[in-house]
Amino acid sequence: ADDKKVSDLIAQTKPGWFSFEYFPPKTDEGVKNLHKRINRMTTLGPLFTDFTWGAGGSTSELSLQLTSWAKNEAGTVSNMHLTCTNQKSEMCGDALTQCKKVGVRNIVALRGDPPRGSEKWEATEGGFACALDLVKFMRKEHGDYFSISVAGYPEGHPDNIKEVEGGLDALTPAEKRRARVAIEKTTGKEIVTVCRDPEWEIEMKYMKEKADAGAQFIITQMFMDPQVYVDYMKACRDWGINIPVVPGIMCLNNFGGLERMTELCKTRVPPGLMEEARVANTTDDAFKTWGVEAGVKMCRAVLDGGAPGLHFYTLNLERVVVGTLLGLGKITPEQAAACQTGDADAKFMVSAQGITTGTKARPQLAGNKPLSEV
Repeated sequence: ADDKKVSDLIAQTKPGWFSFEYFPPKTDEGVKNLHKRINRMTTLGPLFTDFTWGAGGSTSELSLQLTSWAKNEAGTVSNMHLTCTNQKSEMCGDALTQCKKVGVRNIVALRGDPPRGSEKWEATEGGFACALDLVKFMRKEHGDYFSISVAGYPEGHPDNIKEVEGGLDALTPAEKRRARVAIEKTTGKEIVTVCRDPEWEIEMKYMKEKADAGAQFIITQMFMDPQVYVDYMKACRDWGINIPVVPGIMCLNNFGGLERMTELCKTRVPPGLMEEARVANTTDDAFKTWGVEAGVKMCRAVLDGGAPGLHFYTLNLERVVVGTLLGLGKITPEQAAACQTGDADAKFMVSAQGITTGTKARPQLAGNKPLSEV
């Protein structure tokens, strides 16, 4: 049977719902563990469950298998990412045909990241040049069968976020609200990076084109400052982009992962947040407890700011997500207790794209447990 469309569910559900995103693990053991985890987390009542697609289609079969399994066996509405990086358009066409065969009808249309080992994204000959091409192709070939979502970048796409000589003083008021200020570790120099207004305008025009071509909702890139999300939602409305803007919530599982992801995505970090994280980073338990508190605070701020729901980047872990939902009053203590409170199987959760859960990045501070016990 055909799945429900996420776009319809969002329209029918009052604000405050939540959804979970997972990545395809690299090993069979990891897949088995993920199945168990999804079965547990599905009992919490997510609006939908979402699966990523590896650069260059590297996880295409597994992404589709997981999405089909979640829909047809785990009983959750399923959403699959589909990218056009480093692959011919036939691969996208084949994937969509396969989706239809198993009743999967929810797709996140993405350009995608460069394959591992490549610094820069390049279109493949015979492939799509951007997510807009993919949205248009899906609507042309499949009408309204699919619910289509797209990625949004509240601070600008990382490709367009550049270092600014002259620092904050050189920025416009709008730029200051989305700028990242970081300290260069070796020199102690303050580095200011931002998507400048002219590039921002190009990005908003492009988002309007994606919406006009048939995208039905936006899922944002991770952010750490809730005001950035609220500003982005308002900017979308100002540009006549009237589709839901769903905040992507990055779960804070460990300090190394937080540092790495904010550097990689060039994410603005609110003043004091990194210091708080560093202080909390004494044990795995202590950091995750802080991660839950920080998550609850941010989720409350975006919901208060008008977010339709919360899309959690779980990193295939559950403790911080479950704790956050409990802190928000979205689930009961009994539901939380039925989920695993630890992430002991994390060592198997290395993705086929090379993402790791980041556990090994935690420095060996006094009081840290050996990784074998985590």
